[in-house]
Amino acid sequence: MKLSIEKVVYGGAGLAHVEASGAATREIVFVPFTLPGEVVEAEVADTRDNFKDAALRHVIAASSDRIAPQCVHFGVCGGCQYQHASYDAQLRLKQSILQETLERAGLNSLPAMQVHAAQPWEYRNRIRLRVAMVDWELRVGYLRRGSSEFLPVQMCPIAAPLLWYAAETFLQRAGSFPQWANATQEIEFFTTGDEQKLQMTLFVSSQPVKGFSELCEALCEQLPQLAGAGVQIMETSGRGRKSLRMQPGATWGAAGLNYTVADETYWVSRGSFFQVNRAIVAQLTELVCAGRSGRLAWDLYAGVGLFSRILASQFAEVVAVEAAKGDLETNLRGPGRRAIASTTVEFLRQAVLERDRPELIVMDPPRAGVGSEVCALLARLKAPEVVYVSCDPATLGRDLRAMVDSGYKLNQLHLVDMFPQTFHQETVAVLRL
Repeated sequence: MKLSIEKVVYGGAGLAHVEASGAATREIVFVPFTLPGEVVEAEVADTRDNFKDAALRHVIAASSDRIAPQCVHFGVCGGCQYQHASYDAQLRLKQSILQETLERAGLNSLPAMQVHAAQPWEYRNRIRLRVAMVDWELRVGYLRRGSSEFLPVQMCPIAAPLLWYAAETFLQRAGSFPQWANATQEIEFFTTGDEQKLQMTLFVSSQPVKGFSELCEALCEQLPQLAGAGVQIMETSGRGRKSLRMQPGATWGAAGLNYTVADETYWVSRGSFFQVNRAIVAQLTELVCAGRSGRLAWDLYAGVGLFSRILASQFAEVVAVEAAKGDLETNLRGPGRRAIASTTVEFLRQAVLERDRPELIVMDPPRAGVGSEVCALLARLKAPEVVYVSCDPATLGRDLRAMVDSGYKLNQLHLVDMFPQTFHQETVAVLRL
């Protein structure tokens, strides 16, 4: 069918309408790798109750924003969705999607959105690759788009150069350690922002009896940045990846990295979460922390303490909350600094019973957002300022609407492009009473 693309939606696909056969209504068709204003030829791949998914066959009239992708795997690999768009166009698309998503949630009086960006390539400080034999050759790769099929790759231009070099080094050296080459199903590399230190994790179904230290030392001959490595043994309790349980295996070298952001250095254990974009994380911390000071601040969903470590130099007391506080406790030592092992909702349930109230609350939840109970508890606490860092515009809109309904006003809105070339986006929202 011939389609005119009206806009791009969250997830990366272009949206078009087509006359429904035998009906007076028009059906929605989603076509990936298209841009607003383009005329394309597409073929229906899947029909659902109220929309169709289509595959792009040919661009009849291209947008002036369309460019050649930098990666040879683009369109087949499931990782990127926007390499066919200029970077300025990507930012405009994300801005439009965020605006529309929040308005659809009922937030109609939005402050002027500010957009923050950095380098659009080689920004990732962490990659996790599948490992498999293909035509009798050990290869690394990702999954094919929309499937669980292994896709061997020969490049990843959104990854820091050291990460891809480390993957190539592993492939070159692993042949001398066939037990480990055969056992490894996935491999993860994590590097500091300056690419001076590297951590490696091998994911195996069963761990070979010996040879892990020798493998790491062989890698070090070609990869001196490798500071530490570990093994995770994947145990399956059912069907699918969600049933996987991890058991720690062999280790070598340091258990983590010292990662510097601006003037602060954080200890990040191997496997711990840390913001993935090495180029823009300093901007993110400035948006969240700069210009804020006082008596007491809370950092909820604190992770390793990215924000609380900075806030501790600006507030008399900082309380940071994380379900597993290992790295957080390491990074938040000293007077006036408290790391609490708790879920956010459990912490807030107890907090509403106590008299102490913070002047600032920072929240950086996972993709699911904070949810209705947390929003209700925050409404009871009435902190003068809340800074909400979100990686999902839909759950952000839901939570912001609840907080606005409880009396907060949305004061600032920042789009932070943490994930160039992909549909993912980071938002910093500032709410005040």
